[in-house]
Amino acid sequence: MIHSLFLINYTGDIFLEKHWKSVINRSVCDYFFEAKEKALEPENVPPILQTPHHYLINIYRGKLFFLAVIQTEVPPLFVIEFLHKVADTLQDYFGDCSEGVIKDNLVTVYEILEEMLDNGFPLATESNVLQEMIRPPTILRSVVNTLTGGSNVGDTLPTGQLSNIPWRRAGVKYTNNEAYFDVIEEIDAILDKSGSTVFAEIQGVIEACVRLTGMPDLTLSFMNPRLLDDVSFHPCVRFKRWESERVLSFIPPDGNFTLMTYHVSSQNLVAIPVYVKQNISFMETGSCGRLDITIGPKQTMGKTVEGLLVTIHMPKAVLSANLTATQGNYTYDLATKVLVWDVGKLNPQKLPNLRGSLSVQSGAPKPEENPSLNIDMKIQQLAISGLKVNRLDMYGEKYKPFKGVKYLTRAGKFQVRT
Repeated sequence: MIHSLFLINYTGDIFLEKHWKSVINRSVCDYFFEAKEKALEPENVPPILQTPHHYLINIYRGKLFFLAVIQTEVPPLFVIEFLHKVADTLQDYFGDCSEGVIKDNLVTVYEILEEMLDNGFPLATESNVLQEMIRPPTILRSVVNTLTGGSNVGDTLPTGQLSNIPWRRAGVKYTNNEAYFDVIEEIDAILDKSGSTVFAEIQGVIEACVRLTGMPDLTLSFMNPRLLDDVSFHPCVRFKRWESERVLSFIPPDGNFTLMTYHVSSQNLVAIPVYVKQNISFMETGSCGRLDITIGPKQTMGKTVEGLLVTIHMPKAVLSANLTATQGNYTYDLATKVLVWDVGKLNPQKLPNLRGSLSVQSGAPKPEENPSLNIDMKIQQLAISGLKVNRLDMYGEKYKPFKGVKYLTRAGKFQVRT
């Protein structure tokens, strides 16, 4: 299935490669590099590329590309899901999934990849099961392994591999029994010049951190589950219970895991949290232009918009920007032609505004070079779709756990047409 895996950094350097069947030359990545050059943003690189002899399937996580090489036709979403599992596992092991951290733990990374695939097919992909086979690195363990020539690989087969609940290890014990759930939603939206919504949808995920003793059986219910579309669950969730009652019933893995992902596609249900008034114009003759952008809260349910960042990809003809920001700071990169306005926290009483003049090389830019405006933001304690957790119940154990739920809304691909 998966013949090789290449890890590529933001600048296009291959810093790790792993082959399961036969060694495939790095030159196969040239097709990927060509597609990367054509894409304006790393997220816009096509996830599936066809070459004369291979298929290249990639994801972009944490400024890194995970590129899988396939020689025969396979379900592409299956490979994409596995690549995300690799990134999640490295995040769980090392607390970060960056180039520096991976290079510092190359031996452990190769051991993990060797266990996750068997002859190119997924074998062990649950983080808590992998941590029984390959112990997470510590300073003491690294020193002992250096002196004794040992490794992080365990001597026994994980208990989860032999049970009908392979995602949970046996004999789990905690002093403090806790279960936390984070409901995180991303808005993908396109707004026109007047601020009206052209397209809007929400991608949601529920991240869980469960540290409970024994073998607890949990049920999680929502106040309004009917608004969810295209749900996808962790293997621990009993799907028939969800189909009949719209209740999540599951025996959870130990530690951090993604409980479910969902999609809200009805435009009537997607509340855009901010509005944007903008005017970017260029003189047909001469060498100047004008920019005027104002952002304000729209439907935030009384919550504060934080981390507000506006990115504008300018035409190649724009040489400089002489602007005034009523809030935050702006920078203009002459090499990349990107204007970044870091607004910070949105103040409803005094709306942030950025305006001023643009210096243009010669005449107005071509129509196909219109600026593209993107927005990044986050809103704490708010699920913009209106999804609310009703209650969490536990069966099979007698203790009373501590439970908590957090909500977060942030921008996905949030674009404004100029």
